[in-house]
Amino acid sequence: MEDILNVILMILSGIIIILVLLQSGKSDGLSAAFTGSGDLNLFAVQKERGPEKVISRATLFCGILYFALVIALQIV
Repeated sequence: MEDILNVILMILSGIIIILVLLQSGKSDGLSAAFTGSGDLNLFAVQKERGPEKVISRATLFCGILYFALVIALQIV
């Protein structure tokens, strides 16, 4: 049972990495945060539409599933 959960956890880790890399950036980049250029507002409401919303929801779902699997592996 533990081996199956470990394999699922590794596959889920790869899926989460791919989903995070597919997400579009929400700002001008890391340099804008340090230089102050651009409009970097972390609390701005930005609506996600279409594929961005699907990828964001899938990432959230996979993250919750990952967290649950880690806890399940500690119990087993």
